[in-house]
Amino acid sequence: MSFEFEQIGVVHSPFKEKFGIPRQSGLVPEAGATLELIPPYNRPEAVAGLDGYSHIWLQFVFHQVHRAQWQPTVRPPRLGGNRRVGVFASRSPFRPNPMGLSVVRLESVSVTAGAVSLQLAGVDLLDGTPVLDIKPYISYADSIADARSGFARNPPAIRLKVVFSALAERQLASRTDGLATRRLIEALLQTDPRPAYACRSQQGRGHGIRLYDFDLRWRVREDGVAEVLELVPE
Repeated sequence: MSFEFEQIGVVHSPFKEKFGIPRQSGLVPEAGATLELIPPYNRPEAVAGLDGYSHIWLQFVFHQVHRAQWQPTVRPPRLGGNRRVGVFASRSPFRPNPMGLSVVRLESVSVTAGAVSLQLAGVDLLDGTPVLDIKPYISYADSIADARSGFARNPPAIRLKVVFSALAERQLASRTDGLATRRLIEALLQTDPRPAYACRSQQGRGHGIRLYDFDLRWRVREDGVAEVLELVPE
């Protein structure tokens, strides 16, 4: 049996590529985004009452995940990338159906001139992500106090101290959104987005993350500190 779903909206986020996106929603509260509803789902009455909720569930498509066929096991980054678990025991994007589920903070609901959009925070979504559905987060039903979380029992700890080069500081100071962008960069790098093998073997090597309208160049120094080198305009 097959099913077809209609896209109801699209996400506009700072993340222009998969590398660097937080591995779970909520890990980087500074990661903001806009969810734009598209016709015919951009009707004001469709979001009436939604502003009474602090968080929402988003069902979306991993639209840049390409794999010829699904595999029954995956290697979660949380386990260092060298141990396999069942795909249904993970949140890997490589699934039989490339669908994701994230809970995000709802900052505001905007209805202007027939356009409907939601301002979000704490996202883990690639720019351009197609959204299939929105549901309100209900604390008494969705938060289970005695739930077990398998191999992901605790949130990841802050792993890296982050510093900025003099050039990066000047570049941020010249942006109108410089303070917010600085906070986002710092929060992203503290979680160490590098794959597990890079953490072990690539100290000192430069990395890049595409954010907003620039390529963030950074490295982890030999002393284990993440240094932001520069913001290269695209």
